[in-house]
Amino acid sequence: MTTSPETKTLAPRTDELDPDAYMDEVPGDVEMSIFDHLEELRMRIFYSLIAVIVGVIGCFAFVEKIVQLLEVPAKGAKFLQLSPGEYFFVSLKVAGYSGLLIASPFILYQIIMFVLPGLTRRERRVIGPIVLGSSVLFFVGLFFAYIALIPAALNFFISYGENVVEQLWSIDRYFEFVLLLLFSTGLAFQVPVVQFLLALLGIVNSQSMLKGWRYILLGAAILGAVLTPSTDPVTQSLLGGAVLSLYFGGIGLVKLSGR
Repeated sequence: MTTSPETKTLAPRTDELDPDAYMDEVPGDVEMSIFDHLEELRMRIFYSLIAVIVGVIGCFAFVEKIVQLLEVPAKGAKFLQLSPGEYFFVSLKVAGYSGLLIASPFILYQIIMFVLPGLTRRERRVIGPIVLGSSVLFFVGLFFAYIALIPAALNFFISYGENVVEQLWSIDRYFEFVLLLLFSTGLAFQVPVVQFLLALLGIVNSQSMLKGWRYILLGAAILGAVLTPSTDPVTQSLLGGAVLSLYFGGIGLVKLSGR
């Protein structure tokens, strides 16, 4: 009497159970150890620092022209150096911010290259538009602050006391005001990107965003008051209105994406 061999049951493959999981895999990916990841992170940070240093040195070579460009919105005002070396330290500050701004695309590229190997195909298709949209919105925010917010704030202060005081401003205080307003506006313009990421993660959808418009209206007013270094209502209203417009634009973007 012969006995039949045992029948072995094979577990189904993961990609047979979930074809999408197989489609998300990226061919040619190689697993890296924690030490390899740390070494790559060290190199990405090193390259980014080199880019920032080169950008700062390059901007310092043309810092006089950059300073003159940032002084354009302050028509009718004169700048004073109130202490020895004040303009020198202002030049370093302006060159530092400008160099960081110029190096930001390269820094962003290094971040993407570090994160990219850990992403699936789907995630890689999404990260490109998100990064591009975030960069465009940041520079649009800088441009909006330069042509609208800064002139509005300065005109308010100049016209308010023009018959009483002569407009003689500390150059250090002026550039603190301008640089803070520029970069805070650029960050405030990231609202649609945050909305899209929240919708992508399934935390909120376009309907829930639209229902909370009253809270966003209050938040935009608070954000305009916090981010603007001046206390004039014109600048706060302009920034709050821009944030509110971006929020409703973000709702439209989320709705178009099917979220």
